[in-house]
Amino acid sequence: MSALTATSKGAATREAIIDRAYGIACSAGLEGLSIGPLAQAVGMSKSGVFAHFGSREDLQMAVLDAAGQRFVAHVLLPALKLPRGLPRLRAIVEAWFDWARQSSEGGCLLLSAASEYDDRPGEIRDRVVAHELRWRKELSRAISLAVETGDLAADTDAEQMAFEVYSLALIVHHDAGLFGFELAVTRGRRALERLFRSYSATL
Repeated sequence: MSALTATSKGAATREAIIDRAYGIACSAGLEGLSIGPLAQAVGMSKSGVFAHFGSREDLQMAVLDAAGQRFVAHVLLPALKLPRGLPRLRAIVEAWFDWARQSSEGGCLLLSAASEYDDRPGEIRDRVVAHELRWRKELSRAISLAVETGDLAADTDAEQMAFEVYSLALIVHHDAGLFGFELAVTRGRRALERLFRSYSATL
């Protein structure tokens, strides 16, 4: 076996482990990840899993990063194909609402991680905060672009509006699990349009 083949096989195995661990963590949280049961689930020995992750914490952070990548791929990247301004911002939030449907069976790992580690100092909490800050920055950027295009008022506080949009996404995720996705997203869309109107440049 060539070095390149071995490297490709190792990367594929690592991704398979992360994929299975992601599914477990969506239901049980990052703290629910355990090397033993995970190794059994992927048909490997504990030492085989440890060969790809030096510690349980390394595995947890790799899974957290995978969750961030999946979120960005689902919510942000498709919206970037749309024109700057409200069309792009609306697409971002619509996809964010849809993320609640995608994760309704197991839950959103990013949200559960924020709850798990908000009061637990350490590398995992730092990574959770880093993901949150990057997303807030992307959301604020989309809002700022909507200001530049004239879709939103010139005096719009992008960070404040991002906070308010985030609150809508949270309640949609919350209600989707308790009362059903369709009702949650219907109310979320209604609230979003009201929010857009409150920041409209035409007021």
